[in-house]
Amino acid sequence: MDKKLESDLLRENIKIANNSKRIKAYVIDEILISLIIFASFWGKFSDEEDILVIIETVNSLFFAVITLKIIYHAFFTYMYGATIGKIITKTVIISCDSLAKPEFIPALTRSIIRILSEMLFYFGFFWAFFNDEKQTWHDKIAKTIVVDV
Repeated sequence: MDKKLESDLLRENIKIANNSKRIKAYVIDEILISLIIFASFWGKFSDEEDILVIIETVNSLFFAVITLKIIYHAFFTYMYGATIGKIITKTVIISCDSLAKPEFIPALTRSIIRILSEMLFYFGFFWAFFNDEKQTWHDKIAKTIVVDV
C-alpha cells in the first residue's frame, strides 16, 4: 500500500471497505439500473412475441444502456461519493489525495473505466482481490478508494 495513503487513512481512522460489501453494492446497483432500463424501454418490446425480435431490440439499446450506466455512476459518485448500492452497504468512494468525495472528472473517469472493465470480462473488478487497497482498475485510474462509512 502507498505509504502516504496508508498513513492518511490511519490518521483519519478510515477503513477500506471489504470486497463483500463492494460485491453487494455492485449487485444492488445492477438491479436498480436494470429496473430503470426495463421501465424506460418497456414499450419497445412489451407487445412483441418473437424472441428474436426482442433480442434484436435489446441489442439495439446497447449504447443507451452504457450511457445510462455512466451517468448513474458518475452522478452519484460526484454528488454523494456513493451510488445507491454503496449507500445501502454503508460504503463511500473517496479521492486518495483529498480523502473527500471525488470531483466531477475523476467521478466520470471512474464511471467510464468501470464500463470498460465490465466489457473486458470484469478483469478490472477482480483486480481488487489482489491488492491491499482493494482498488479496481477504475479506482486506480481515477485515484479513488472505497471505504466504510
